[in-house]
Amino acid sequence: MKVRFLLISILLIPLTLWANQKDEFYELKFLVYNTHGLPGIFLRDKPDIRFPEIGKKTQEYQISLLQEDYSHHELLSENLNENSLSFRGRLNDQLICPFCTGSGLTTISNLSDKWKIEVVNETFETCSGWFLGLNDCFAYKGFQLIKITTPNKKNFYVLNTHMDAGSRNSDRSARKKQIEHVVTTLNKKIPNEALILVGDLNLNSKNNEDRKLFEKMKVDLDLKDSFENIQRSKKWPTLDYILYRTGEKINLNVLEVGEDKTFVNKQGPLSDHPALFIKVSIL
Repeated sequence: MKVRFLLISILLIPLTLWANQKDEFYELKFLVYNTHGLPGIFLRDKPDIRFPEIGKKTQEYQISLLQEDYSHHELLSENLNENSLSFRGRLNDQLICPFCTGSGLTTISNLSDKWKIEVVNETFETCSGWFLGLNDCFAYKGFQLIKITTPNKKNFYVLNTHMDAGSRNSDRSARKKQIEHVVTTLNKKIPNEALILVGDLNLNSKNNEDRKLFEKMKVDLDLKDSFENIQRSKKWPTLDYILYRTGEKINLNVLEVGEDKTFVNKQGPLSDHPALFIKVSIL
């Protein structure tokens, strides 16, 4: 009888190990932050002080998803974790447009080498404003589609984006086309995959037309708003979002979401946008 029990136990050990490996889950914390990184001539604060501090703060997150990282990227990069990986969006082409900036998108990973991260950058085909409005056409705005592979070989995706600003009809029309670009791309490339979509969408929660665009995007991509039942600070207009969905092969569960209020120094906030975060479990 003891021999039989021993044999059964030995046979079950591989199955137990396999089950544990299959059900392994991870917890990741993401930062989402518009860094207010315009060229210094347009700023009234001190980016040479702010950006090193922002770089240091990214060390507290596994993944940081930044917008408006235009003109002070070196100051940011010099203060990252020494093992960090940094992925920038499209850069400006000075020969074609001497006054243009890049996309301003940067993804920073502090994941271990057991993880794999791949980033594809894409530029929007539409913009609003060269010398009128908020001059968005001087930036090559677009999105980063990030594929993250866990140590147990499961994939999920993150999209980091910054859409046209402004409240003119042409601004909103540009945002509408940019959203359609994102929706078409994601539904074609990763229709049933787990996804976190973040960024400065410039969809003002207090504007009816912007809210319609926001709600339609959620439906078209089957996304949930992680801040849906969270009281957001009245200090900031609601332009920055963290949306998510689970996938057929991987489950995303939101553990915590909010604003990281430590992104300040003696002069005040490190940007003119809130530093948002989300902590998720991945199974």
